[in-house]
Amino acid sequence: LQMLEQQVVGGEQAKNKDLKEKQKRRKKYADERRMQLVAALQQSNEDSGDWVLLNVYDSIQEEVRAKSKLLEKMQKKLRAAETEIKDLQSEFELEKIDYLGTIRRLERDLLLFQQLLDQVQSLVRRDCNYSNLEKIRRESVWDEETGCWKIPEPVIQKTRLP
Repeated sequence: LQMLEQQVVGGEQAKNKDLKEKQKRRKKYADERRMQLVAALQQSNEDSGDWVLLNVYDSIQEEVRAKSKLLEKMQKKLRAAETEIKDLQSEFELEKIDYLGTIRRLERDLLLFQQLLDQVQSLVRRDCNYSNLEKIRRESVWDEETGCWKIPEPVIQKTRLP
């Protein structure tokens, strides 16, 4: 009875090892594919889940309604993204205007200080190290810790005649 059952259950190919191996490979591939789909569904959010699964519809109208809903969702997301982009662009534009204003103000201040130095330099004694502004600039060092320039102390060099 068992021998007869084995022949009937598998048919003529019941003892074919190649067929059994092929069925095992198909089953393994199907299991792997199912696991990939489950992992993809877990990682996707509710909106992208519509894209992962193949939907089966009873009628064309049902498919049109479903796709129209999806289209509306995507259009809302698009409008929200466009609004955010416009907000960011306007914010960056305001920052840019502010930076340009700051640069212009600093350039005016620099020009004022340069003109003041040019006027005052002629009043400095010739035997003082501050009479040569280029030398003072070369000797000045920027201090990162304090955030200011270290300028050499003024020194008057008296020359004595022998």
